[in-house]
Amino acid sequence: MTAEIGTRVVHRRYVPYSHAHYAGNLVDGAYSLGLFGDVATEMCIRTDGDEGLFASYSDVQFRAPVRAGDVLEISCEITRVGTRSRVMEFAALVVGRGAATEATPGAAAMLDEPIVATTATGTVVVPA
Repeated sequence: MTAEIGTRVVHRRYVPYSHAHYAGNLVDGAYSLGLFGDVATEMCIRTDGDEGLFASYSDVQFRAPVRAGDVLEISCEITRVGTRSRVMEFAALVVGRGAATEATPGAAAMLDEPIVATTATGTVVVPA
């Protein structure tokens, strides 16, 4: 495969309670950025045969909270292809959420409508 505009990679990940950092089981924003790095790495491997290196973010938006117990769908899509650079749009969507109660501590449900938690635009570079 070669790097082409519109190429997309999607991961899903359960957010463990060990990543809760704040009251209400909130997870810090860096968690989503780390996941963006994971999908970007797979993208670079698929399109360029190399893990690539993250160069920069030009925009990051934290739109809704990510909580321990969430199921996230993390995606990236190539929007620009340079000689060695690739610009990608990233999104982290909450597609499932824990619904624990005292009576049912392990309760959880997939959401009917995903919640957009984090978006970003980033640039990676790959070898020539």
